[in-house]
Amino acid sequence: MKTFTMPGTDILAPNVVLGLMRIADKSEDDIRELVRTARDAGIDFVDHADVYGGELHDCERRFAEAMALSPSQRDEITIQTKAGIVTDGPYYDFSYDHLVQSAERSLAALRTDRIDILLLHRPDALVEPEEVARAFDALESSGKVRAFGVSNHTPGQIDLLRKYVRQPIVANQLQLSITHAPIVAQGVAANMLAERQAATLDGGGIVDYCRLHDITIQAWSPFQAGFFTGVFLDSPDYPELNAVIDRLAAQYDVPAIAIATAWITRHPALMQVVLGTTNPERVAGAAQGSELPLTRAEWYELFRAAGHLVP
Repeated sequence: MKTFTMPGTDILAPNVVLGLMRIADKSEDDIRELVRTARDAGIDFVDHADVYGGELHDCERRFAEAMALSPSQRDEITIQTKAGIVTDGPYYDFSYDHLVQSAERSLAALRTDRIDILLLHRPDALVEPEEVARAFDALESSGKVRAFGVSNHTPGQIDLLRKYVRQPIVANQLQLSITHAPIVAQGVAANMLAERQAATLDGGGIVDYCRLHDITIQAWSPFQAGFFTGVFLDSPDYPELNAVIDRLAAQYDVPAIAIATAWITRHPALMQVVLGTTNPERVAGAAQGSELPLTRAEWYELFRAAGHLVP
């Protein structure tokens, strides 16, 4: 498993992360097996959010109940969670009161004394960055949160936060897969008037922005064809792409899911792949893509086979 120190932190992180948004209906044995499989593969970083599960903090609570981590075991795992979504509506709330209250409830649900990384969960159109800064200061000074980041934010939205927030923004969690790759594909076809791929959907070069500002991109839904439209692996809608994936999987002697993972981990931005599966076999298979050395020709072949333009 490839690891790196996340810029702005002292956290040694793997480039594949175990996302736990779907464990609410899993048994404690299932959760333990999932986490154990991930740990055996070198994944010691878990991703939560307060809204994951049937009710607030449900998945955080289920994880804590199943794992019953001792203090030393807790020290071996990086726990990341998110705040900012209000399920009544839904709508977003980045106020001081909401962020602090959500973080404190996550701490209780997770049965831990600190959150390693807290992300703002999607942008709040009514954000008051001074409120975010006040919340971050309170959570950091009390030792409740070690580091902070965002999800689905544009460069401008991050710059607005950075004008007021003292702490570094260490991560931006963005949807990215071979087939859902506007944040990468736009730059390849920039300034091509007639091409939809050339349209800027992220406020202007979020991948380059994150690289310039030492912000780790965390790729969520790494196997989804689109916005929760189903996976592209083995999908009849993507015959050319799956033919290339299967050929490379045979060539490297790994499962197909490892190739899909490697397409993201091969990027020099040191991205993290956030797995959403609750299938231990798929977790183990995806982890094999952590250090898989796709060549430039192979990376671009997958990119083209997914339907992206390479001018």
